[in-house]
Amino acid sequence: MRAPESTSDSTPGATPLTGHIQQLLQRVRAFDVRRPMVWDGLLTTSWILFAVLDVTSGGWRSVAIDPNVSGTLVLLMSLAFSVPLLWRRTHPLAVLAFTAPVSLVNAWSGAVIQATYLQEIVVFNIALRLPGRALAWAGALVAAPLLAGAVHHPHSWDPLTVPHLWAFALSAMLGIVVRTRKEYTEALVDRAHRLELERDQQARLAAAAERTRIAREMHDIIGHNLSVITGLADGGAYAAAKSPERAAQALEAIGTTSRQALTELRRLLGVLRDHPAEADRTPQPTLDDMNELLTGVRTAGLPVRLRIRGTPPSAPPTAGRQLTVYRVVQEALTNTLKHGGTDPSPTAEVTLTYRATELEAVITDTGTAGRHGSESGGQGINGMRERASLYDGTLEAGPLPASAPATGWQVRLRLPLEDTPS
Repeated sequence: MRAPESTSDSTPGATPLTGHIQQLLQRVRAFDVRRPMVWDGLLTTSWILFAVLDVTSGGWRSVAIDPNVSGTLVLLMSLAFSVPLLWRRTHPLAVLAFTAPVSLVNAWSGAVIQATYLQEIVVFNIALRLPGRALAWAGALVAAPLLAGAVHHPHSWDPLTVPHLWAFALSAMLGIVVRTRKEYTEALVDRAHRLELERDQQARLAAAAERTRIAREMHDIIGHNLSVITGLADGGAYAAAKSPERAAQALEAIGTTSRQALTELRRLLGVLRDHPAEADRTPQPTLDDMNELLTGVRTAGLPVRLRIRGTPPSAPPTAGRQLTVYRVVQEALTNTLKHGGTDPSPTAEVTLTYRATELEAVITDTGTAGRHGSESGGQGINGMRERASLYDGTLEAGPLPASAPATGWQVRLRLPLEDTPS
């Protein structure tokens, strides 16, 4: 049997009574924030009525040291203690300083009216809003008149001084507790706000990084496959007149390459859909797919040779590192297909060198040197450098040195096999 749902807006885990009290307090605070003068006026008016009632009923005489004090003086002192409460929140120390002489007259005359305790409301506001130094001054303003009255009436020390000192201590402690809780709550709210801003910033950074990654992947996929298709189409057009069979093979290779490109694009874009669980989860290319990549490049008309030096480690490089090497080789050969020229026809060589701590990939071709200058500001070489930097690797790209036996272009990737300790 399902428990009935609660319709209360109270804090989770609170009992119904506590929840109602919290709601009431929240509404009072909200009203106080919107209309502070209304609340201050109501509170001040209430205390004025109580003070005047104490005077008119003669109740003050039951605790007075000298019941024969003038009623007019008692009324004026009651009003002097209660009326300034209207400014207790905006100027609490000034209000207490104003009532201190009145407190001295009250203690010295022996009236000991109950309105004197209204000073503790001001003390509470001082402890709540002002620095600790102000609270020390408040203690002096409250205690000095009481001590003077006690000296003037030496047999009335306890009823004149002790209750006021206890009231001052309790009011100050209550103000400090409320202030501490308020500051703690504000700190939590501020921290939650900063965490929310940080979360939004992280989300935006993650989205930007993801857009960059997708753009890099799409550049690699589309650029490479279109370059292969272009090479196949040019070769097929050249062979169509003399060798129809070669032209048919080129068209078949174009179809295969196009389908492969579409499959990779669908896989890449599938993760962006509303239901990523339905996306194609085919693994990204690895070093084992290098021969297939080179076969496609050869079919497009670029002779390329693969050399492997050193001994591959027992544990293969991580999938991200293998993908980085694959994409760098793919991008370098694609640039050769696009910019390597045709006279003479370029050739290429891919050398993978395994060392104890790093994997080096060198892609060299004999195409027209200097042809990649336009790529420096685009997705090509910059994209390769970004991929290398993800794994603390380095990438160098430029023409072959003048001492080389032929002109051409070289891309050199050095990739650590393990992450650098932070």
